[in-house]
Amino acid sequence: MVNETTSVIYGGSGWWLVLAIVTAGLAETKGRRRWVWFVLGLLIGPIATALVVIWAPPRNPVRTPKVGR
Repeated sequence: MVNETTSVIYGGSGWWLVLAIVTAGLAETKGRRRWVWFVLGLLIGPIATALVVIWAPPRNPVRTPKVGR
């Protein structure tokens, strides 16, 4: 049986996932590891997004290998 609480939990989880994906994308543009920030985005949501936006890029950014080279 679905009640209002269940509906709110499942309805909000889609936005949480989208926010985690956006956080990973922002992290990658700032030279950070996208998978680490994706997981952080899943765990702490908007806080992770705010940290990616506020923190300065690292001095030695993570370089991901390009596929096809």
